[in-house]
Amino acid sequence: MARTKEFDPDAALRSALELFWRRGYEATSMADLVEHLGIGRASLYATFGNKRELYLKAMDRYSEGRDPLLLAELSRPGPALPAVRAVIRRFASEATSPEHRLRGCLITNTAAELAPHDAEAARRVETGWEHLESSLHSALVRAQAQGELREDRDPRALARMLLVLLQGIRVVGKASSDPARVRDAAEQALTLLD
Repeated sequence: MARTKEFDPDAALRSALELFWRRGYEATSMADLVEHLGIGRASLYATFGNKRELYLKAMDRYSEGRDPLLLAELSRPGPALPAVRAVIRRFASEATSPEHRLRGCLITNTAAELAPHDAEAARRVETGWEHLESSLHSALVRAQAQGELREDRDPRALARMLLVLLQGIRVVGKASSDPARVRDAAEQALTLLD
């Protein structure tokens, strides 16, 4: 007779996500996960697999929670350029806020820590970036069609530039103690949308 789980796998995954997000993949050991989640090692392996598999599942959970919000923000009816500006400013604000600063973005953190040598992690990073770029591109195309963005601007190139800027904002925001550095960069980038 199979034993029933003595823990909520969804809650455990959320808890693992928080620990990985705060500490990173390499700095989080299986012993740390067992202690933080309050789950026996055997149960952890039986439910989630090894540490890497748990990390990849945590990345998926992270993306599920963030992507719909961004898409909703950038696809609201009406003027599109104010929404793009709001997203850029929100990223800058989050990157310098005490609550978000030390954690950064799990996708950005993974890009720096794992993507260079882990193909599955790199694929998830690329998927996250493609989603962000596509969302920005769609909003910029709409802005151009509505006369908000000049005709001589390339929405695809702008979306790519903004993607790179947003990733840089997340890295610099996490490492720098000077919030003006991030805010000034964001505001300067927004002048390209004028």
